[in-house]
Amino acid sequence: MAKPVRIGVQLVQGGEGVTYRALRDKVFEIEEAGTDVLFCYDHFNVPVGTIDPVKGIAAEGEQPDVENFEAWTVLSAWAEQTERLELGVLVSGMGYRNPDLLADMARTVDHVSGGRLILGVGAGWYEKDYTTYGFEFGTVGSRMKAFAEGLQRIEHRLAVLNPAPQRKIPILIGGGGEKKTLPLVARHADIWHFFDNLDTLAHKDKILRENADAIGRDHAEIERSQEWAGLELADAYADAGVTLFTLVLWSPHDLTELRKALAWRDERNKRLAD
Repeated sequence: MAKPVRIGVQLVQGGEGVTYRALRDKVFEIEEAGTDVLFCYDHFNVPVGTIDPVKGIAAEGEQPDVENFEAWTVLSAWAEQTERLELGVLVSGMGYRNPDLLADMARTVDHVSGGRLILGVGAGWYEKDYTTYGFEFGTVGSRMKAFAEGLQRIEHRLAVLNPAPQRKIPILIGGGGEKKTLPLVARHADIWHFFDNLDTLAHKDKILRENADAIGRDHAEIERSQEWAGLELADAYADAGVTLFTLVLWSPHDLTELRKALAWRDERNKRLAD
C-alpha cells in the first residue's frame, strides 16, 4: 500500500538582498501553510551553477559573494520560532563539519525544537565552501572516505550524549553515487534524498534495494525524498515510491508553487485514505 506523501521546503538563506527578518517572516508563512518539513542549505557562499538529474551538481562561471547566513545558527532560531514543522539542513557537508560536533549540534537543536530535527548530511561538493574558510577540499575519494567515517562517528556520538536526543534523530543522506553513497544510504540513512528523473530514480532505487538486502536491512525503512518536479510529474514520482517532496525556494521565496504542492499532497493523501 502506498504511503502518505509529505511536502518540504528548502528555504535558501542566501542570495542578493536576503535579510534575516524577511527569512523569519517567511518561516511563519511556510508553517502556517501546512508544510511538513523545513530545510535550509549548508553553504558559506551561494553556489552559482546547475543541478542535472544525471550529471549531478556543478558550479559554473563567476561565484560572487552575496548575502548569506550560516545554516545551523539559522536552524536553531527556526527551531525556537516554529511549533510543528520538522527541521533540518539539506545537507551539511561533512568535510567542513566535525562529525562529533555536528552530532552535538543536532542533538541540541533537537531539544530546542522539541524533537523535530532531521540530520541531513552529505560529502560536500562546493569548493568555495572549503577554500574560503580554510578547509582542505581534497578529492571526491578523500571526501567520501571522510563522509563514511563521519557517519560512524555521528552515530556513536548521538548514542553517548547526555542528555540524549528527544527521539532517534532521522539521518538523511543526500546523493546518488552508486559505488559509495548508496551503500552508505543502505546502512545508515532513514531518508534518502536526491534529484533524479524517473528512469534514473528507478535504476538507483534498484541499487539501493540490493545494498539493503546485502546487509539484511528492509529497504522500506528508508524514506525516498526528491526535489519537487512539478504537478505534472508528482503522482508519477509518488507511484515510484517517493514520499517526501521538497521545493527549493530562492529569494524572493515565492510560495505560489508550494501552495499547489500542498493542495496536491492533501488530494493524494485523501485518495489513499479512501
